[in-house]
Amino acid sequence: MRIKPPAQRILRLGDAMESIWQETEHLPRFPQLQQDIKADALIIGGGLAGILCAYRLREAGISAVLVEQNTLCSGVTGKTTAKITSQHGLIYESLLRRFGLEQARNYYLANQEALQQYRQLCKGMDCDFEIRDNFVYAREHQQTLLKEFAALQTIGAEAQWVEAAPLPLSTVGAIRFPHQAQFHPLKFVRSIIKDLQIFEHTKVQSFDGNRYHTDTAVITAKKTVVATHFPLWNKHGLFPLKMYQHRSYVLALEQAEKVDGMYVDEKNTGLSFRSAGELLLLGGGGHRTGKKGGGWEELEDFAKRHYPKAKIRYRWATQDCMTLDGVPYIGQYSPNTPDLLVATGFGKWGMTSSMVAANILADLIQGKENPYAPLFSPSRSMLRPQLAVNAAESMWNLLTPTAPRCPHMGCALKWNRQEHSWDCPCHGSRFDAQGKVLDNPASGDLKKHPNK
Repeated sequence: MRIKPPAQRILRLGDAMESIWQETEHLPRFPQLQQDIKADALIIGGGLAGILCAYRLREAGISAVLVEQNTLCSGVTGKTTAKITSQHGLIYESLLRRFGLEQARNYYLANQEALQQYRQLCKGMDCDFEIRDNFVYAREHQQTLLKEFAALQTIGAEAQWVEAAPLPLSTVGAIRFPHQAQFHPLKFVRSIIKDLQIFEHTKVQSFDGNRYHTDTAVITAKKTVVATHFPLWNKHGLFPLKMYQHRSYVLALEQAEKVDGMYVDEKNTGLSFRSAGELLLLGGGGHRTGKKGGGWEELEDFAKRHYPKAKIRYRWATQDCMTLDGVPYIGQYSPNTPDLLVATGFGKWGMTSSMVAANILADLIQGKENPYAPLFSPSRSMLRPQLAVNAAESMWNLLTPTAPRCPHMGCALKWNRQEHSWDCPCHGSRFDAQGKVLDNPASGDLKKHPNK
């Protein structure tokens, strides 16, 4: 892997910048759509999920148009830690309990197939693809880890018990998934976007039937995929109730001891580790968007204590859509929109989930049955404990008599001291200090200049 930091760049507390991927790879630019167009499929959203879906459709001989309101991979894809793995925290015990043996095994198989497809696609590709073992570790509560390991044995997953993870913190055990992978996501994207029909700075405003309206043109498509991170339209699918967003942070450290593998805490608020060339990527400080959390300060404190000679070369933050049951929503947007599909709710596992989504959606668009589609269906049961939490959070912030308000659904925004942004605790929209939208589902800026 050839990622090298510029010798002169040393970051200090309070600095922020683009991710290591965005700083070391610049994707080609594409024109804005200027005239009406027709296609078999329209893909809305130029992150990895949308790009892979367009790629799969092109392979199948299906004409597809991809539109992005900003530039390709300028959102979550450009700010990932780029782990490709079937091990998504401690999800399998929960899947076994909630969905049964067959569906828990299907989740594993769908992600293993995605991993294998990456292996095949990346052969001979200059995208820093590397085989690495993945580990989920626990700092306490070993019993929780043991339950997960038992579930993995039940579904027949290739997993191994490790007594202690080789990290600069104490652990009570870890579960290893061998032969997983990591890569440079933007180098990968550069290689697969050749021959795709792509338009940037093209924002879909509305639709009627199979006609999708932008500021400059109308796109007519037989099938449409919404791959915009958080879905666009509230009146279909109940996504504002079915999801919330979780924010997390990354430091890229030079002169820190590297790790031979990819490591993540079993807790959403824990730390993650992976090497990227000469650098160590330290992730964590996570919290629900709009709530308080450790942020970069937590990571910097850990780095000072455990890597005293390290220098911060890159720092960035990202956020992930979290579903009610931990399984992404991939399939028909809602029961009454048969030609409108969606891919969202990838949690912290967007690389593998993007490939899973592309496989399922490409089959659905072609009228093929996909064995994994029922598990990921957005219309599955909403009766999960997280639903009550999401509803309570929305109600509390709707009733909070403060300004500014989020234009998405009117919730009270909270000031994010570390990132100097206004964040919505309900659904995760974010705005800069001047009110410019940073993250969806809000589609526009604040109407009034906010006062901190």
